[in-house]
Amino acid sequence: MEQDSIFMQSAIDEAKKSRSEGGIPIGAVLVRDGEIISRGHNRRVQDNDPLMHAEINCLRNAGRIGQYRDTVLYSTLMPCYLCAGAAVQFGVPKVVVGESVNFAGAKDLLLDKGVEVVNLNLPELVQMMGEYIETHSDIWNEDIGEL
Repeated sequence: MEQDSIFMQSAIDEAKKSRSEGGIPIGAVLVRDGEIISRGHNRRVQDNDPLMHAEINCLRNAGRIGQYRDTVLYSTLMPCYLCAGAAVQFGVPKVVVGESVNFAGAKDLLLDKGVEVVNLNLPELVQMMGEYIETHSDIWNEDIGEL
């Protein structure tokens, strides 16, 4: 659990970086053998790219790493279907999530495909996303396809 908090803090740092760039505050890190091998954050707004969610950015930044069966993906928010699908496609066996209060995401898809999901339900992240959604509902609704 202590390792989860260390890696989640790195994902939170990525979320804050996105927010400071004018983007959606969601961050992710990919871990292998107790070390972060990649980082990413939501870049949809910054790059004008509808696919550049935090988890996708993180996986892209990892490059070609071969197999993923010994990795853990940390995300500050429950992954959507796009990002959950990428985790399933590449065989990521475990996803650790910062919160799912503001967005339920695709937890059932992950579980149905055998991915272990650990939800930390961190109040800091619930507050950060809640405030973002309240003040940027148009961008958030675009992000989740709810326009």
